[in-house]
Formats: sequence, structure tokens, C-alpha cells
Amino acid sequence: MNPVPGFLASEIDSQKPEDCFFHVIPIPMEHSVSYGSGTVKGPDAILHASQQLEAWDGQSFPLQMGIHTTAPVDCSADTGVVLERITSAAGKTISAGALPVGLGGEHSLTLGLLRALKQTGPFGIVQFDAHADLRDEYEGNRFSHACVMRRAVEELDLPLFQIGVRALCHKEHLFRTEAGIGFLDARTVHESGVPRNPLPGDFPEKIYISFDVDGLDPSVIRATGTPVPGGLGWYQSIQLLERCTKNRTTIGFDVVELSPSPLDHASDFTAAQLVYSIMGIIQRGKSGTF
Repeated sequence: MNPVPGFLASEIDSQKPEDCFFHVIPIPMEHSVSYGSGTVKGPDAILHASQQLEAWDGQSFPLQMGIHTTAPVDCSADTGVVLERITSAAGKTISAGALPVGLGGEHSLTLGLLRALKQTGPFGIVQFDAHADLRDEYEGNRFSHACVMRRAVEELDLPLFQIGVRALCHKEHLFRTEAGIGFLDARTVHESGVPRNPLPGDFPEKIYISFDVDGLDPSVIRATGTPVPGGLGWYQSIQLLERCTKNRTTIGFDVVELSPSPLDHASDFTAAQLVYSIMGIIQRGKSGTF
């Protein structure tokens, strides 16, 4: 079997990890999926699809900042051990002065990345998702993909803002209200458009972006475990990302929950494009060109 290429390796000359701003961390974690399976294959699918991307993203060359792909995190242990491995991998990236980019894999993995970043100081999470992921436990598991943002809020005391949600249970609705979690649900975006300033004025200046691909409408990405109709369109998502990151510092991001299908390489390519588009938004934000 051919080795899995690094992200956009088709366009990147040999680069030393220490010279790269983006460190892509493949995390093939699949411990608690509750409907469609296949997220374990998500990172490889994104890496393979990235070979077909254009280096020019339409506005800039994100690869000029350097993109290094690390070895995949070993996910062949129980959830607690795997989260520790993810935190360790992200910690090495942060120590190198690079920005961690997690490729999933199920959404539970985000907690490991957040634990590493929390050691650097305060920040807020901007979550793109069809689901709130605020359950205290799901199917007896407090570290299920359906609980990841509850753990981030309660364990790490991180501010959270949710975008694109359209499927949540009543207990999640109540917790979201009680905890004062901000949100811009998909129906509001559909009815009112993308606001000029999506995030509250007092939201932290440093942000982490967690993008579950089911936040997008299934017409954009269908290959995910629980596709929910009525999601965000591609350009709505890009506009939201641009406006959320404007005048803020993005300290890391992940793209999770891709469940590849042999008959749907469009979803793989779109997920890879999403990763590169977020890199471009970060690059242009740092250079002050948007």
C-alpha cells in the first residue's frame, strides 16, 4: 500500500517541520460514533484529496506559511489514553511555535487538542456543527462525541460559541441557556443571513475553531455519520469563518467527522478544501489583507 501523503504534498517542496507554521495532525479516532461509521478513515481521505487542491486558494498561497504533516496519533487504546496522546502531539506542535490542525476522526478528539492549548492561556471555542455536543453523557459515555463541548465548558472552563446547530436535545437546550453559551443556529442564518459580527463583543481575542463537517448542509458534504438537512452553505461558512476570525488570533483548528464513502470523493475533496480555506483565512488575517 502506498504511504499516505502529507497535506498538499503534491505542491510543497521539502520543508523542515520547524520552518512550518501549520502542523497537520491526523487523528483517526473512532470510539463512540452512534450512527454512521467510518470516521477512522477521515484523515487519510482528506490527505489524499488534498493532493488535488490548487496551491492558490483564490486569494492567497497558504502553503507559503509552511505545512508539515505529523505522524498519525495512535488511536488503538481506550479513550482516556488516546486523548492523552492527542494532547501530547498537540503540545509538541505548540512548543515548536506552530499552529495545530487536527484532522478527524470523531469529534471527541477535540478535547485532547483543547487540553494542550489551555496550557498556553485563555481562549474561546468557535464550534461549527449540526449538533450542540453538550450532553453530559451519551450511551453511558461522558467522553462521547456528543459530549465534547460539555467537557470543554465544564472541565476546561472555556467560553463557547456555536454556529450552525439544528439538532439538540432538550437537556442540551437547557444547559446552553443556563451556561450562557452563545449561538447562531442554522435557521437564523437561513432567515437573517450572516451577521456582520457573529461573535459577541466580549468573546476572547484568541479563538480555536472546531469544524464538524456535518455543520455544512448534506448538499455540500454528505459523507458524515449524521447528516442533518438545513445546514450551512459553503460560502455562508467561509463568510462566517472570515468574520469570526477578523481582528482575532486563531490558535488552532480541527476538521472532524468526515466518514468517507467510495462513491463520494466530492465530500473528501470538500473537507480538504475546507482545511486549506481555513489556513488561507488565518494567513490573510495575520497579514491584514482581509
